Amino acid sequence: MTIPEWTKPAVFGALVGAVAVSILGFTWGGWTTAGSADEMAQSFAADEVTLAMVPVCLNLSQVDTERAAKLATLQEATSFQRRNAMMETGWATLPGTDTPSRDLADACLAGLKLDGS
Repeated sequence: MTIPEWTKPAVFGALVGAVAVSILGFTWGGWTTAGSADEMAQSFAADEVTLAMVPVCLNLSQVDTERAAKLATLQEATSFQRRNAMMETGWATLPGTDTPSRDLADACLAGLKLDGS
């Protein structure tokens, strides 16, 4: 069986084209692998849960009997220590969990507007 002369350049051209399309698709085309798509979905879901829980955190702060003392502690803390102080209040603990959420603590601090802004 004889193979036409144009077969070899055509196969190489198809391979180079496939590699080029793959590189362009993943870099500029917005293509993602299943793993990176899953990571993005998990991150987005965690961010949305945090945003949804901010009103719960603010409500917990409103009904806490020790609110004034805890707010004073938060205001006395430096900006670097506020997240940990917020986590210690118990307001940033998601329902059904035992440990406070760092992301929720940051979001709740923003919702409390301690700096008067």
